[in-house]
Amino acid sequence: MSVEAREARQPWILLSPALTAVALLLFVPLLFIVVYSFWLSSATGADVVAFSMQNWREALTDAFYRDILLNTLKIAAITTVVCAAMGYPAAYFIARSKGNKPLLLLLLILPFWISYIIRTMSWINILGTSGALNSLLVGLGLLSEPVQMLYNETTVILGLVHFLLPFMVLNVFVSLEGIDRTLEDAATSLGATRWQAFTQVTLPLSLPGLAAGSLLCFVLGAGTYITPMILGGPRDAMFANLVYEAIITQLNWPLGSALSLMLLVVLGALVAIYNRYLGMSQLMKGLG
Repeated sequence: MSVEAREARQPWILLSPALTAVALLLFVPLLFIVVYSFWLSSATGADVVAFSMQNWREALTDAFYRDILLNTLKIAAITTVVCAAMGYPAAYFIARSKGNKPLLLLLLILPFWISYIIRTMSWINILGTSGALNSLLVGLGLLSEPVQMLYNETTVILGLVHFLLPFMVLNVFVSLEGIDRTLEDAATSLGATRWQAFTQVTLPLSLPGLAAGSLLCFVLGAGTYITPMILGGPRDAMFANLVYEAIITQLNWPLGSALSLMLLVVLGALVAIYNRYLGMSQLMKGLG
């Protein structure tokens, strides 16, 4: 074997452990899901080996699944907008802090040390009829009796914002940290106000981080099922809840596989659009 051939093979040899892990942990399970989506489920819950489009026809033509998917995208979009509105000022404050930046970052990632399920369930103790907020309002005389604040779309969005806001802040923070602060000083020295320097210099340069955080919040929000299961009502189910219901409750793995692939394709298309116009580098920085 020539030296050139050995040099050409060397990168693939070094990458082979990582590529093997990705193939076994990602692509092989995904292949099983694709195969399952064409099988059938019997009345007893047993899977029937077949090649049928029945699950895909049901998933694509049933208005029930379409409406749940649209509602899922709507909730994810609202959550993303709220996270962006709340996360950008927080990220800007942390990025411009001088002495206490490490402490602020520690406080930002502190919620990740607690289970996501526990954090979500904590809202029941806050918003429940016997929770802290109702008790406070009744104690202050603002309410004559407790009101039902849980199990609606608003509490689902609230729980998702609570979960996803740190991801938005981290992505915007990374983007702001990469901006040379002397650019704002140069703008002000040329006659711009601080607000003009921010809107015309800092904000445009930080938009890739805002876009990366928005993509991450949208994808994670659209794919969650814990938050609507705990904080939502019967009419607030999201698409991942349908997958959970089909596989765990109905034991209908073929239909659940088709539904999960349907959601994967929709979210994958959004990621592909983002990568086409902005690239994945900024998102990798935020995750790192």
